[in-house]
Amino acid sequence: MTAATTSTSAVTGSVDARGERRLPRVPATVAAAMVVILAVAVAVVAPAIAPHDPDLINPLESLRGPSWQHFFGTDQLGRDVFSRTIAGSRTACLAPLVLALGSITVSVGLGLVAGFAGRWVDVAVSHFVDLLYSLPGLVVAIVVVGVTGGGLAMSIAVLLLFSLPMNVRIFRAAVLERVQLPYIEAARTVGISTPRIILTQLLPALVPLIVTTFFLQYTYGLVAVSSLSFLGLGVPPGAPDWGRMMFENRASLSSNLWATAGPGVVLAALAVSANVVGDWIHHVNERSARQR
Repeated sequence: MTAATTSTSAVTGSVDARGERRLPRVPATVAAAMVVILAVAVAVVAPAIAPHDPDLINPLESLRGPSWQHFFGTDQLGRDVFSRTIAGSRTACLAPLVLALGSITVSVGLGLVAGFAGRWVDVAVSHFVDLLYSLPGLVVAIVVVGVTGGGLAMSIAVLLLFSLPMNVRIFRAAVLERVQLPYIEAARTVGISTPRIILTQLLPALVPLIVTTFFLQYTYGLVAVSSLSFLGLGVPPGAPDWGRMMFENRASLSSNLWATAGPGVVLAALAVSANVVGDWIHHVNERSARQR
């Protein structure tokens, strides 16, 4: 096994002699979880720990390189990039969180309706999902957000809509698998109401899948929202957002690389860490299900 393969296996999980993937190694998962927790903590206390005012313009300090006073240097307007990166953690954490929670809530609801109600309801939901699947989500989001004038709320709404197809299919399949089990049939036979079966039997069984999908959806939202901001379609100009900062500072790469690379590295680290945590949770749940 090469060094590159070994390194990849340490994060994503290797394959054992039986062909089953091993869990990602604990140090990698712990490190990833610490990155996620740190990002959330920074987002909560961002104004208190930022060394400079992220919106303070100082033309005399423009395009300065990294130093002890400005860890990531300054941008074209003389604003401290490190302070703006800290302030941008709020958008980076909040926007994908809203997107993930909204997508999971709608997807679970549609999956339960399609999988439990059956017949024409299932057909209607499936056709709706197929319609969304046939459209390039990010491209449509760029067009819609651009035509409507952009904005973070519109970006989240459009991305939420086009994140539904995969998630709805996942939860629909999980519900269809469980509604055929004996305990669900027994609950129906004794006359337990459908809402009660859903709340007490189906939803608890879906919790591990919901948690896993949430982390994966958060990663998607983080990258997608930042991509729209990089294209100038997310947050308004001048806002301390990681994607927007990379867009605004891309012309000054030769003067100060870290004005663009700093937010990009932080964004990549958070996206990879959230994905590793979600992957670990998925494999833990998968192994527990096999053992049961």
